[in-house]
Amino acid sequence: MSQTSFIIDAPVFDPTTGEARFGYRLGGHAFVETLRFPLDTMDMTRADTGAFATLLDLTAAVLGVSYFKLLAPFEIDATALALSPAQRAFLLDVYENGLGEFYARNDLKRFGRLSITAGDPRQDNIPQTLPDRALVLIGGGKDSLVSVQLLESAGTEMSLFAVNPKGPILTSAERSGLPFLAVERILDPEMIALGKKPGYYNGHVPSTAINSMIAALASLLYGYGNIVLSNERSASEGNIEFDGRQANHQYSKSIDFERAIRDVLATATSGSLGYFSLLRPYSEARIAALFARSNRYDDVFSSCNRNFRLAGHDGPLWCGKCPKCHFVFLIFAPHMDKARLTAIFGQNVLDNPDNIDPYRELTGLSGHKPWECVGEILEAAACLWRIADHPDWRDSAVVKALRPDLEAFYGPARLQSAYEEFMADSADHLIPENIESAVAPHAH
Repeated sequence: MSQTSFIIDAPVFDPTTGEARFGYRLGGHAFVETLRFPLDTMDMTRADTGAFATLLDLTAAVLGVSYFKLLAPFEIDATALALSPAQRAFLLDVYENGLGEFYARNDLKRFGRLSITAGDPRQDNIPQTLPDRALVLIGGGKDSLVSVQLLESAGTEMSLFAVNPKGPILTSAERSGLPFLAVERILDPEMIALGKKPGYYNGHVPSTAINSMIAALASLLYGYGNIVLSNERSASEGNIEFDGRQANHQYSKSIDFERAIRDVLATATSGSLGYFSLLRPYSEARIAALFARSNRYDDVFSSCNRNFRLAGHDGPLWCGKCPKCHFVFLIFAPHMDKARLTAIFGQNVLDNPDNIDPYRELTGLSGHKPWECVGEILEAAACLWRIADHPDWRDSAVVKALRPDLEAFYGPARLQSAYEEFMADSADHLIPENIESAVAPHAH
């Protein structure tokens, strides 16, 4: 191994403290990341199983992307981890496609050039039995709250889950009244400092992959048979072509990644741990319509990225200026009246002339899809066109400015049919049949 390889040390978990430690070495630096799991209700016997040890090794490798990206070397030394060929292939996918945006924005060509060496896999995986209940990842936004309400309607036993919860996550969880499990994640401060210095790279990491692996550890320690996410079908759409493939800001929310991690988690736990997105059949527009049926979370949820970061929530729930605010306001507009929607956002986002150019980008009239968790280009165009005649929205600055351009670019017939397509459900999902049949009646 060359000195520029990224080295992943063997992780350590102490069931008496609930603390997991993950070590990494890169370019003369040594880093330690820590996870802290609450001790109450933990089943410590499961921490002493081959399944947990395998998940801990996989978690160490996935968390490592935050440190690897500082120099983005070509070699990953995971010889301290016990990994099968399939698990190594999964991790290669995380380090290639999961970091796709990072490579594209730093102009680094790594696809097909990375190598991962690892130790031999364990042979002691004794099948686990996990209770038939769900651990639902929540992010404080509309999507996970739609999942919670659908699962509630179907009578599913569940707890909510988050890593380092702040702001809207806490207020949404409290409003739900459901059990809430939180894990503390402590990044190595030197990694954060180096990312701001010359000679080191910084950029987007696949946070859903990271949080999913932490949730997998929690599922074993606390007894949950399913990890439920709320990724919609548009998450599978890439942003730009780079280095011979699509770079996707939301890769770890895509159905390709969902399938890969589902298989890896099932194999590691002898089939006892399930993983799926409950909202995969739906578009963002369809999810907005489902959310709009209840005002239960109107004053506590937020999908805004600018006002919801590592340092915590600061200021209003919605900034009204970022692509997430623009997109979410737009997809709610066909399903909420102006009074309700402007009350949620504290402003009429569509009536601000400064937002005309950002909406041009969102609707495909200029530039490329923003590097944000936003829906499909055509979806935004169809939703904007949908409200063009609505008395609440037709005179707003953005709608008046863009309607003629949308009609000229796409044509009214295409925009109408697109909206209908986005409101129809897709069969391309990985939801278990028993859960899908229990939830489906409550989604219509």
